[in-house]
Amino acid sequence: MNATESVPQGIQRLLIESRGRGLRAVAARERRAELTVGGAFVIAAVAIAVLVPTDRPLDWTDALLATFSLAVASLVIFEVGSVHSFPTQVAFVPMLFVLPPELVPLFVLAGLAAGKVTTAIVQQLAPGRVMMAAGDAWFSIGPSLLLAAAGAPAATEVGALLLLAALGSQFLVESIASGARERLHGHASVSEQAVESRWIYVVDTLLAPVGFAIALAATGRPWALLLSLPLFMLLLVFARERTARLQSLFELSSAYRGTAHVLGDMIEHDDTYTGTHSRSVVEHAVAVAAELGLDERRRRNVEFGALLHDVGKVAIPKALINKPGPLDEREWMLIRTHTVEGQRMLEKIGGLMSEIGLVVRSSHERYDGDGYPDGLAGEAIPIESRIIFACDAFNAMTTDRAYRSAMPVEDAVAELEANAGGQFDPDVVATLVRQVRERYRTPALV
Repeated sequence: MNATESVPQGIQRLLIESRGRGLRAVAARERRAELTVGGAFVIAAVAIAVLVPTDRPLDWTDALLATFSLAVASLVIFEVGSVHSFPTQVAFVPMLFVLPPELVPLFVLAGLAAGKVTTAIVQQLAPGRVMMAAGDAWFSIGPSLLLAAAGAPAATEVGALLLLAALGSQFLVESIASGARERLHGHASVSEQAVESRWIYVVDTLLAPVGFAIALAATGRPWALLLSLPLFMLLLVFARERTARLQSLFELSSAYRGTAHVLGDMIEHDDTYTGTHSRSVVEHAVAVAAELGLDERRRRNVEFGALLHDVGKVAIPKALINKPGPLDEREWMLIRTHTVEGQRMLEKIGGLMSEIGLVVRSSHERYDGDGYPDGLAGEAIPIESRIIFACDAFNAMTTDRAYRSAMPVEDAVAELEANAGGQFDPDVVATLVRQVRERYRTPALV
């Protein structure tokens, strides 16, 4: 797997935005969103404390130790898209069995707020963002309400079904609150939230048994709540390593994208038609890839491959590229080396560009196997190359060349459809033709 594939591009964007947001003052929209979400949490937490009382007494030593443990856990930050994941389960689960469960949401709020204040003091968080602790605490509502309704059973009295129900209620309430929060903020799409939530819920599920083990140990022994601290220190090391690795990934991804655009500029400088043509092919190819449902890695390959599919032509004499008349067999053989030459150039860069080089190499393979340089056919041709080939042909037909004038769009569409299944992938042609007709308002040909 390529290093740049570890984090999808959309999630990379959210991570970068989130990093910058933490040190910015709270904007008006953010303040309104947090007052809404956080205010709703405070109302819910107070309502549970008042309306669902239990017989478990509040021991302030237990409360202080549990709150301190949660505050420390909140300092261990794993970046996940527009949100952060914390190992709070290790401290939260013992809270449910040591403190009166109806009061747990309020102590969770206190612990998260203490963690944010600490982060603000060391200047890693804008002071105004301490208010977001209330919105972060929604995960505590479901389990606290469930255990309070169950009569505050001790850890030694709890069965697996109740634990699973508590975890399920946590995820349910948290997903609803997070979805509302993201909608108010306007940060992440539903699909991006799903990616973020998957990671967070997996981590919470894996850490919940650790938290329950500490809850068992803390029964009658409040000091056992501090057993989680060495684990938090270890996780902090991992969190910092993840942050450093993500930073390296972002820099590498940016470098690859920059390299692709520099090469694109080089192509345009060397030959204006080829450069402009390549950028036009990108627009069609990216849209086709998205409609065909390609994953993010393949869409990225389509974008870079379309931009660079003619990069090998810089090694071909300009006189031959711009020859006004037909090419002879020897000249065609030389022209056809540009895909192999393009791959060779990109492989010298290495990394991601080596993968793009494979797409470039196959960008003139025909669906029926009569293309070049390897005579690949059908599904053996990378889907990225099949998309680029069809979009390349359409753009070439509809632009002026040194040896002929541009073809009308309707004629180019007819040519694509006539060669679907032979020269071109029929699914790619159908998708491209739909987009062309929508863009140019070209009626379906009969």
